[in-house]
Amino acid sequence: MNAERVTVSLPPELLHDAREAVEAGQAASLSAFVAGALQSRLDRVRGLAELERVMGRRPPRDALDAVRHDLGLAPRPASA
Repeated sequence: MNAERVTVSLPPELLHDAREAVEAGQAASLSAFVAGALQSRLDRVRGLAELERVMGRRPPRDALDAVRHDLGLAPRPASA
């Protein structure tokens, strides 16, 4: 995979947790962990955009919460 080096600033506790995840074997490297997290976020954004396009509006929060529950995902924070 081609990669481009970038510089980002992260809260220390977030960086610590990401490094622990790498040490636990959840990713091959910190770069891979961050790339995976970014890909997951972009997939979510694109999926929500597609739902909005198909529905003609943003899906209601209760519908999104029900899907999150059915998938066993953590509830979305109130501010999200």
